[in-house]
Amino acid sequence: MALTDVQVRNAKPGPKRRRLWDGHGLYLEIPPSGSKRWRFKYRFPKGGKEKLLSLGIYPAVSLKQAREKREEAKELLATGIDPSAHRQALKQAAARTYAERAANSFEVVAREWFARYSGSWVESHASRILRRFERDLFPWIGSRPVAEITPPELLASLRRIEDRGAVETAHRAKSDCGQVFRYAIATGRAERDPSQDLRGALPPAIPSHHPSITDPAALGALLRAIDGYDGYLVTKCALRLAPLLFVRPGELRRAFWAEINLPAGEWRIPAVRMKARETHLVPLARQAKGILAELHPLTGSGPYVFPSVRSSSRPMSENTVNGALRRLGYGKDEMTGHGFRSIASTLLNEQGWHRDAIERQLAHAERNGVRAAYNYAEHLPERRKMMQAWADYLDQLKAGASGKATAAA
Repeated sequence: MALTDVQVRNAKPGPKRRRLWDGHGLYLEIPPSGSKRWRFKYRFPKGGKEKLLSLGIYPAVSLKQAREKREEAKELLATGIDPSAHRQALKQAAARTYAERAANSFEVVAREWFARYSGSWVESHASRILRRFERDLFPWIGSRPVAEITPPELLASLRRIEDRGAVETAHRAKSDCGQVFRYAIATGRAERDPSQDLRGALPPAIPSHHPSITDPAALGALLRAIDGYDGYLVTKCALRLAPLLFVRPGELRRAFWAEINLPAGEWRIPAVRMKARETHLVPLARQAKGILAELHPLTGSGPYVFPSVRSSSRPMSENTVNGALRRLGYGKDEMTGHGFRSIASTLLNEQGWHRDAIERQLAHAERNGVRAAYNYAEHLPERRKMMQAWADYLDQLKAGASGKATAAA
């Protein structure tokens, strides 16, 4: 006799496992523990070994639902399909689909793209890109299959960056995503780049310039303040060298003693650490050599000229120089470590030094064939002269001179 809802609901466990039959192979199994499970008994193939198929737990699966599941199983049997094998195949297919989706997620593809191409990038550039992905993109779209990400979905992540006022970062993130999507297309894991549909969706980024002090009198005051810095000697030496060398902050803090030839008055930075991917030579003025000679007894036993306070095997933090400037009372809208480059560029041009020598010393990428013809060897004598004259000029400002620019000889 078929079961009723009341019978199923009121069924109690006994000292032994009970079976309440509904008919056509369906029954409710009640072990002594009291749980109620639907089972379907069948033979496959017909006349073969008896098999059981679990149809769920009551009351999550009602009597009506259990009967529907039984009928579905009987339909499979009628077509020569084993219901248990069919269920296992569906589970395996679902597992494969999940694994495939996970293997082709945006984060997996982005990290693969990063690993393939970041080896040719400057370390600081690579770390900035990875940090953007990890902070601004992976938490929201990292687990999504790269082929399924839509333009509105990508825009939502970029809007979060824009909303905190980092419009330029949002544009850079969009560009980075575009490279990942194009890589996914090239490797057969996506068919289109949704970032291309977002042209004009973000407000234009307003170019920003690194704050700097180009007024000679104010620059002299800054140099005197640096000389009076009473913090860690390594930090003070980095502050004193920054205006003399005007390299990028990342190039300065990652300087190796092995790159510096004090007798020859040269610092040769390998191409792998330069933005333009070219070896860069920095002539060392007498004043720069003196600062390095003062610092060598303290840090010369390690690899880095400016090691971290916590470990000599790592360079100082990227925030150290800017933090020291803040300690001296200069706000982030007044002066930054990168600003020493702007100072040198502005004042050296005003003093009449050869523009190509200045650009080469700043290690700017050449924008046309004419400028590319002026390699560092051709300008080295003038650059040596310029760097010493620049150091002498800074000394004059520090001593309180008027700061009127003197034309280069």
